[in-house]
Amino acid sequence: MSGPLIVQSDRTILLEAAHPDAAEAAVAIAPFAQLARTPEHVHTYTITPLGLWNARASGHDAESVVDTLLEFAGHPVPHEVLLDIVDIMDRFGVLTLVTSPVHGLVLTSARPELLDDLVGQPELAGILGARIDAGTVAVHPSERGELKHRLLKLGHPVADHAGYVDGEAHSIALTADAPEPDPEAEAADDDGSGPGSPAHWHLRDYQQRAVDSFLTGESGVVVLPCGAGKTVVGAATMAAVGTTTLILVTNSVSAQQWKAELLRRTSLTAEEIGEYSGTVKEIRPVTIATYQVLTTRRKGSYLHLELLDARDWGLVVYDEVHLLPAPVFRLTASLQARRRLGLTATLVREDGREEEVFSLIGPKQFETPWKEIEKAGYIAQATCHEVRVRLDSGTRIAYARADGEDRYRLAACSDAKVPVVEDLVAAHPSAQVLVIGQYLDQLEELGAALGAPVLTGQTPVSERTRLFDAFRSGEVRVLVVSKVANFSVDLPEASVAIQVSGAFGSRQEEAQRLGRILRPKAHAEPATFYTVVAADTVDEQFAAHRRRFLTEQGYAYTIHNHPFED
Repeated sequence: MSGPLIVQSDRTILLEAAHPDAAEAAVAIAPFAQLARTPEHVHTYTITPLGLWNARASGHDAESVVDTLLEFAGHPVPHEVLLDIVDIMDRFGVLTLVTSPVHGLVLTSARPELLDDLVGQPELAGILGARIDAGTVAVHPSERGELKHRLLKLGHPVADHAGYVDGEAHSIALTADAPEPDPEAEAADDDGSGPGSPAHWHLRDYQQRAVDSFLTGESGVVVLPCGAGKTVVGAATMAAVGTTTLILVTNSVSAQQWKAELLRRTSLTAEEIGEYSGTVKEIRPVTIATYQVLTTRRKGSYLHLELLDARDWGLVVYDEVHLLPAPVFRLTASLQARRRLGLTATLVREDGREEEVFSLIGPKQFETPWKEIEKAGYIAQATCHEVRVRLDSGTRIAYARADGEDRYRLAACSDAKVPVVEDLVAAHPSAQVLVIGQYLDQLEELGAALGAPVLTGQTPVSERTRLFDAFRSGEVRVLVVSKVANFSVDLPEASVAIQVSGAFGSRQEEAQRLGRILRPKAHAEPATFYTVVAADTVDEQFAAHRRRFLTEQGYAYTIHNHPFED
């Protein structure tokens, strides 16, 4: 055995980063193993029940997982780990929600003794109804989502085959397909489907497979990298089910982009698409609502949630599903009778609540490795660099005396980063550059140093739109942006991103920020992603945590000390 993996008895996996098969092994284990630590030479992955159940729902069985470990192992795999994998994955499908023509919604178990144990669990009191027979118990329809959530926490995932209400029918068609477009013209498009004219685009193979996989399971999550066309997958799914649709998005800019893409890709008219946000309250056959407005409480209740919940939706689409706030999870629990499609570039949540996405939205139905889509030319090639700077003596003393967020902010906002960013921008004189950060005063300082406009959450929507348009046209070459640009902003011309600070160690934010520059470029030009960090501080520690997800996707970071050297 000479593979790059060492599988340990606690279900952790060590990957030898320098091994010639390391990249192939990382892609192979990604469907069921989560990257935990990425020191320079050995990367650590963990195999969790949730990861195995997601893999099972995506079509990977225990045999394929075991075969992958044995194929890439450099040492014998502990037998007990292989038995655990088989046992855990075999739990998926033991409990099933179905609709009985006599009793309505029921929970069935292939192992009646398991049902005996569950009926007596205090966590399920008031959730389960009357026992019908040895392998069946009644479930009140209103408890469908809560039951799945609680059973998952008990270690017993539920396969939901109870079906869904059709919702109010509404005809939606995709625009006519056409022959494969010219690759250079396709690179000018911003959604992963083809050039601007609706008559010159078609579903790509992986997009069609994503739609087909979702329709097979009827609810669940599609995971695709930024720039790979998640919006197109959503539109194609809407066309396939042909019902009224509620689309939940992160902000009003995203809502406008969704509307534009639906008008561009489908038969929907402007009169059929409503926006429900802070300033507009339209409920139409296809309604695009922001998470923010749905989580607004008035007089102790979520009035907007209740209003939208009253519509007979046939499909609910959750954009950036990993960001779902708790109140929207509660809405999801009440919408279990509706088909639910989650779209995201990563299911990673820093609060560890990925299980809520699994139980309330559905399991991961489809995922394609980022590098596979990159090899096909559908997203740009990218190189990642970490540039380390040192704090000056005064800042170092203040840093040593600080704690908590103050300590991170001192390191992340160090003035030593300003000349580094200037050097990096100067090194790419013809590129469209995004400078991305967390703290407004830092961004204002960088904007002044670079002579570049600054776009933050305080920027009015009209001004945001103007700046984004100016960046797309090339009128603005360098744009300094806050976290408002992390999600659902199409800037296909951006080829360089320079990250100066972030939401501590957020892996999903790292993925989203890289995604801002992954739109395919004309002439296959590569993208470049820089992270500027303060050496020997928590800034460096958080940076190590942030890059774990991208390392798992096959991206390698080159470490540099300032002054930057190629």
